[in-house]
Amino acid sequence: MSDCIFCKIIDGSIPSNKVYEDDKVVAFHDINPLAKVHILVVPKCHIESADHIDAGNSDFVKHVFEVIPGIAKDAGVTDNYQVVNNCGEKAGQTVKHLHFHILSNK
Repeated sequence: MSDCIFCKIIDGSIPSNKVYEDDKVVAFHDINPLAKVHILVVPKCHIESADHIDAGNSDFVKHVFEVIPGIAKDAGVTDNYQVVNNCGEKAGQTVKHLHFHILSNK
């Protein structure tokens, strides 16, 4: 989507402090951290929210969860973190691109 901030981070038109990237996922530090470690993990396929996961894009979501343990380990928070997803504005989703927060206060 042309107006999606996460799509712009994925395509490189907006800079970010990336900690991980592969062909399906990008992970970067949140610009407004809510914990000592606050990393966003974003599928490169634009999915608006958890309500929009389907058979055509679920491989991207599966991959997110396959790489989260390594991202957490690299951040020094193995076995000491939360993975959070907000689905919809009323639940606190501020960017309409599926993403997962890795949060830890170490």
